Amino acid sequence: MVRVRPRLRTILGLTTLAVACGGGRERVVRDCPPAAAPAPETPAAEGPAAAPAPFVDQVIAPAGQHPFSVLDLLAFDRISDPQVAPNGKKVAFVLRKTDLENNRGRSDIYVMGIDGSGPIQVTTDPDSESSPRWAADSETLYFLGKHEGTQQVFRAAIGETPKPVTSFPVDIGAISLDEGGHLLFSAEVFPECDVAPEGPLACTAALAKDRARKDRGTGTVFNRLFVRHWDEWEDGRRAQLFAWSISGGGKPVHLSRGIDGDVPSKPFGGTEEMTFTPDGQGVVFAARVAGQSEPWSTNFDLFYAPLDGSAAPKNLTAGNLAWDTRPAFSPDGKTLAYVAMARPGYEADRFSLVLRPWPEGQPKILTGGWDRSVEEFQWSGDGKTIYAAADDGGRLSLFAVDVADGAARELIRGGAVHDVQRFGDRLLFLRNDLSHPDELYVAGLDGKAEQLSHVNDAKVAAADFGVAEQFSFPGHKNETVHGWVVRPPGLAEGAKAPVAFLIHGGPQGSFSDRWSYRWNPQTYAGAGYAAVMIDFHGSTGYGQAFTDAIQDDWGGGPLVDLQKGLAAALARYPWLDGDRVCALGASYGGFMVNWIAGQWQAPFRCLVNHDGVFDNRMMYYATEELWFPEWEHRGPYWQTAKQHEAHNPANYVDRWRVPMLVIHGGKDFRIPETQGIATFTALQRRGVPSRFLYFPDENHWVLKPVNSKVWHDNVLGWLDTWLRAPAPAK
Repeated sequence: MVRVRPRLRTILGLTTLAVACGGGRERVVRDCPPAAAPAPETPAAEGPAAAPAPFVDQVIAPAGQHPFSVLDLLAFDRISDPQVAPNGKKVAFVLRKTDLENNRGRSDIYVMGIDGSGPIQVTTDPDSESSPRWAADSETLYFLGKHEGTQQVFRAAIGETPKPVTSFPVDIGAISLDEGGHLLFSAEVFPECDVAPEGPLACTAALAKDRARKDRGTGTVFNRLFVRHWDEWEDGRRAQLFAWSISGGGKPVHLSRGIDGDVPSKPFGGTEEMTFTPDGQGVVFAARVAGQSEPWSTNFDLFYAPLDGSAAPKNLTAGNLAWDTRPAFSPDGKTLAYVAMARPGYEADRFSLVLRPWPEGQPKILTGGWDRSVEEFQWSGDGKTIYAAADDGGRLSLFAVDVADGAARELIRGGAVHDVQRFGDRLLFLRNDLSHPDELYVAGLDGKAEQLSHVNDAKVAAADFGVAEQFSFPGHKNETVHGWVVRPPGLAEGAKAPVAFLIHGGPQGSFSDRWSYRWNPQTYAGAGYAAVMIDFHGSTGYGQAFTDAIQDDWGGGPLVDLQKGLAAALARYPWLDGDRVCALGASYGGFMVNWIAGQWQAPFRCLVNHDGVFDNRMMYYATEELWFPEWEHRGPYWQTAKQHEAHNPANYVDRWRVPMLVIHGGKDFRIPETQGIATFTALQRRGVPSRFLYFPDENHWVLKPVNSKVWHDNVLGWLDTWLRAPAPAK
């Protein structure tokens, strides 16, 4: 649970993947042979439809007009990390293309003019490049790429061959530049190397090489948590922050020394967590110094460190025991803005904008009266306005916040507006929605936006998308709840579409008007299924009280919302077939699928559970970020067992009877794979038609292109099996 091309023809290698059906292991196909006969009480007692054809060689993005599918999902190029040049005339960005032959995404750096000229490809190396950063001359780019086996910084002007700038003995990342040519970067180092005479980077490389010697054995000793985090086992290294002069060279300066935490934070932190001070003499960065309590702490603070390393980092936000992050200085350098939460231990609390006079002064909460959580922000040129992106009613919109009084007005309505940058009197940002992947846009300060890039226009035009519509209904406690429905393209007048009832994860998340490369409702619509999605109590973008409502009520109010939401959609849209419905979800959504299996069998003819919680007790003791279950269930399991057990799916296995597809990743340490195996075990022992799809090389998400294809073929195959057959007699 968490709170981010040329056409190729290739034979997709599947030998490392396996689907467990009722009786054994088989190579992945779109569907297994027909399952054993359902138990007598199973709603779909008439049995499955004919098995679909095996998974075969495919061409990405079929030619001509066609329904949207996973092939389009793989074919779309993905723009990220836009960076406007200091002179405001160009923007650099990363473009990721799918490389099916090597089962990966390949990223390169591109540059285009703000006037729409270009784009020009800057890098062509077979390895991926990322993190473009402009030099002060607006002509030279610095970025990350592979050099002699490690990730290093490269430099290139447009039209020149990139050349490595650094050759440090370890991988470096999270780079940032100032106008004086100082490079900030992060590197994973062993704490014991802090005082090594050769420096922490060289010491770490030598120590890692020594630990990798075959004669040392494989046993690893841990003295504290984390043992593993997200999808990696810990080995004692910490991400630390360094400064280095590009022109002067020499040894990097260790800025975060003494910080028992990661800079940037893991697993998803980046350069948004650090910034240079206005005088160019220091850095402000975010870090969680939690030591032994790291797995149950959300106390991130802002620290100041001089660029020359002459003093230890100074904590600027020690008075707030919750989360402080995203530091950014006003244009005049007199104010430090950042976002902060108020409640310790709660990762889904509201992020409010805070202003702190610089260098000294008392912080002031600017948006305390605005019931929205700030995702990211940018200062205006005159320092009188802050442009803030926030979830709002099923969209990620951009707001203009008055620095004088904190009043917020909507400037650009989502879809999803993100990665916002201000240059002069204009804004550049990425925008997507349920029918369009990210493209670059430019807007004036009046909010009037124009599309700048057109990377996927032709591919979007070739695919038939389902029409998306938002609706609302009285949900739990008769409070207004919102949902979305996507109608399959080409559905004939008077025809009814079977329903894919999608349940979002988080649980503090949202199935909103935004594009996704995982759980995209258009993949279901393109296959002939209507997608219905409900933003139940606990979802974001409807006020903090609505988000908070799910605490200690995982299977209560949210289940009521889902029940009422499905009923409202069926009543409102006559083209939905209420006799052919399958519920699908991942993470918390997977938990809810398991909960539905024991609490709400009708009208579902099948279920799909990806990386879902099966047993709350073992989930608590096996997950890594303990602050999450401790907040949600009001304490550690041994202290609040009653709350953890109140909505525990494992306690209701005796009621399970709806066919279920279970999917899990072997590198998912947030919800460990044993939760999925236990779910499948319970289904098999109960005699419920079931299947287990296991990805040994995937984490909480499915990221590899071939695996994504396999995932979609199996999920849609499962829906075809149970929803394409005639409805059972009433």
